[in-house]
Amino acid sequence: MSVEPKSILGGESVYCINEAQLKESRRLVDQDPISAPKLKEILESVESCCTRNERAALAFTLIERLRNSDR
Repeated sequence: MSVEPKSILGGESVYCINEAQLKESRRLVDQDPISAPKLKEILESVESCCTRNERAALAFTLIERLRNSDR
């Protein structure tokens, strides 16, 4: 019997991302001459092979690792 994965796309907020952070993130992905090509390639790869729930898991994991890393 297959069990459907629990969705992690909504719910109570744990972390806050401010508009300036989001705007700079979009700039890096869309316009930065060095970062944009690399980030777009990674995004296309992840979006083509992962479900929406898996992409959310990856995003949350990246945020948590950034919070806990020294660099």
